Amino acid sequence: MAEIVYPPVIGAARTLFRALDLKIRIEGAEHIPRTGGAVLVSNHISYLDFIFAGLSTLPTKRLVRFMAKKEVFDHKISGPLMRGMHHIPVDRAAGAAAFGAALKSLKGGEIVGVFAEATISRSFTIKEIKNGAVRMAVGAKVPVIPMALWGTQRLWTKGHPKKLLQRHVPITILLGEPMHPQRGDDYDAVSADLRERMAAMLDQAQRSYPEIPPGAWWQPRHLGGTAPTPEEAAEMDEAEAKAREARHTP
Repeated sequence: MAEIVYPPVIGAARTLFRALDLKIRIEGAEHIPRTGGAVLVSNHISYLDFIFAGLSTLPTKRLVRFMAKKEVFDHKISGPLMRGMHHIPVDRAAGAAAFGAALKSLKGGEIVGVFAEATISRSFTIKEIKNGAVRMAVGAKVPVIPMALWGTQRLWTKGHPKKLLQRHVPITILLGEPMHPQRGDDYDAVSADLRERMAAMLDQAQRSYPEIPPGAWWQPRHLGGTAPTPEEAAEMDEAEAKAREARHTP
């Protein structure tokens, strides 16, 4: 497909990141296949994660088609960009269409990016993940590549003000060894294994991060930060979902 929009967007992002002197570290890029489809599964801690996750494949000169909620495509500014970059809209009320579009992309040799936690993790730990990424990989006969992002939450995340022009922020992007789920596997068990790998990678990224100040809001509680615990975060997510449902109830 024609890539008219994606390369200039990447170029603009990289120029901005250089101007802000973001300390971006990518490890494990060798795990990205040079050709053929793959499902790239990342943790989700920031509204900007798709940008940084997309940078992970640049060493191999490949692009990622991210699955993102339909509302992003409906926005007057982000919508044309998302469509121009051939990302995949997800309508949670009709998920089969998005699943089919992702399968088509994978079978066509594309890399599809998935945030399997579905929503941003307020606790900055890995939430429970769905088995959709594994099912897509099996359906398209492609590998699953786990990923961990860290540092992106400092720029813009749920419940905190944007700091998009913050300078010198370290950003860690880790890619793990591919997984090769097969038809007949227990997809929930494979997804649990995927979550464990992602959690281990995230822990590595957090503990090796250049800045670990005590009491930082962007640090998980178990590492001395003040982020909500996973239990507190779950309660906050539930309250938010109920409020959203109430707003849409006639």
